[in-house]
Amino acid sequence: MFLDLSDVLSERHKPLDCMVNVELETVRIQSLDYPVIDKGQAHILVEHIKDKELHISVQADVSVNIPCDRCLQEVKYDFKLNYEKRVDLGRSDAELTENLDESNYIDGYCLDADQLLYNEILTEWPMKVLCSQDCKGICSVCGQNLNEGTCSCEGQGLDPRMSVIRDVFKNFKEV
Repeated sequence: MFLDLSDVLSERHKPLDCMVNVELETVRIQSLDYPVIDKGQAHILVEHIKDKELHISVQADVSVNIPCDRCLQEVKYDFKLNYEKRVDLGRSDAELTENLDESNYIDGYCLDADQLLYNEILTEWPMKVLCSQDCKGICSVCGQNLNEGTCSCEGQGLDPRMSVIRDVFKNFKEV
C-alpha cells in the first residue's frame, strides 16, 4: 500500500494520519518464506518536523507462522509493532549509508507501508521460536517428532569406540 506524502511535504505540512490494510503476504528471510496469517490494519501517522525531516509512528499487529526451532512444527508468532522513526529526506544516498538510515520505504512523495512494516518485522524477528518451553525436538536419526511419541532408534547409532566412556558414566551416576 502506497501513501501519498505530498500534503505532508508541501507548504501546508498537513499530517497524514490513516489506517491502512496490511497487504504483506510473506516475510522472506535468508531465502525462506514465512506466511503472514493475521494482517489486520496499521495505524500510520506522518508529521513534518522541519525542512524535509519527517516523524513517522506506526502501530500494527501482524502474525506470522514460524517453524519451531526444535521440532519444526508451525508456531503462530505475534508481532506487536509500535515504533517511531525520524527520517530526513534531504540527505544524499552517501549520507544515508554512513548513518545506516533504512529509508527504503520512501520513494519521492510515496511511502510504502508494507515495506515499512516488513523492515520492522525484520528488526523484531525472534532469535529462537519454540512451540513450548518443554519441546523435545526431533530424533536426529529418524526425524520422529519426540513431542508426539518416542522412536525405536534411541540407542542405535552410537559409536562403539565410546563404549568405555559410556560404562564409566553408568558406573558413577551418583557422582
